[in-house]
Parts: sequence; structure tokens; C-alpha cells
Amino acid sequence: MLISFTGAQCTGKSTLLDRMLRDDHLRKCTFIKEVTRKVAAKGISINDCGDNTTQLFILSEHLNNHYLNGCVVLDRCIIDGYLYTRWLREQGKVDKWVLDYAHELHTHLINRLHVVFYTEPDDIKLEDDGQRSVCPKFRNDILNMYEEYLHNNPLHSNLKIVRLTGSVDQRFKHIQKTFQDYDQIR
Repeated sequence: MLISFTGAQCTGKSTLLDRMLRDDHLRKCTFIKEVTRKVAAKGISINDCGDNTTQLFILSEHLNNHYLNGCVVLDRCIIDGYLYTRWLREQGKVDKWVLDYAHELHTHLINRLHVVFYTEPDDIKLEDDGQRSVCPKFRNDILNMYEEYLHNNPLHSNLKIVRLTGSVDQRFKHIQKTFQDYDQIR
């Protein structure tokens, strides 16, 4: 079972993933906490400063992560890789062939996902952690891309997308319920 979080920066994905790690029922899963920061650790610019190299490394991480076996929970998935690549292409920071690759990889990998938790921004403020972008325009552009994607993309018609809103506790209860519902279906 492949589960992932998706959403713009600073919407609570890492907080929820860390909370899942402490839940006895959910600890049976393997947790992959980093994609973007793993690339940044190589000295490669990320976020709104990304380029062809950035996105190729990130897309490679997604390819690898989407083929892990067992119960796996990702902090980001191919949806993120594709949408951030689209944003960078619109800004002239990546070449068309990189966007084409991201789109094809998205088409190839999207059906490997079982559940995606989309973290709504819910007035969560941008926090500077030294790596994440705190540019409001970048974040708003990305949020708009997610909304457009979630409303208009037919590729995920069989994918269970769960929108998480409210406090951390409310979001976490929704995650637990989704896991319980999924376990009953299986």
C-alpha cells in the first residue's frame, strides 16, 4: 500500500508524518520523510530556485519511492514533482523536455498510489526553516496549481484523495479513520 501526502510548502505534511510515526497502528509502515531536502543536501537549489537538475533529481526520488514495497508513507509524491516542475517551467526555469518527462512520469506512477492526503493551507503561516521558500506569491501559485489539478485531472479518478483540514488533531483523526476504512475494505 502506497500512501502519500501532497500539498504546498508549509501546510503541515511533515508535522502529520511525524505524528503518524508515533502511532502504534501506523508504525507498521515505512516512512519516507524527505525528497526535496535530500536533493538540497547535495548542494542543489530547490523550491522556487530550482532548475532542470533540481527537478531531475526530485523526479528520480519519486520514481524510486513509488516502487517501494509494503506499507509505505511518503511525505511527497509524483503529484508534487509534476506540479512544481510545471511551475518552474512557467517561470522559464526548466526546459520543456523536463516538464514533458515529469508529465510522463506522473502518468506512469500515479496509479501506484492508493491514498493521497492533501494538506489544505488552513491559514498555516509560512515558516522559514532555512530551506523552504517563504515567498507568498510562490506558495499561492502552487496552491492554485494543486486546486486546479485536484478538480480537473482525470488521471487520479481511481485514487483516493483525502483533503485534510483543521487542527493537527483533527487532521490526524481523519488520517486514522482513513486507515481504518482502508483496512476494512482490504
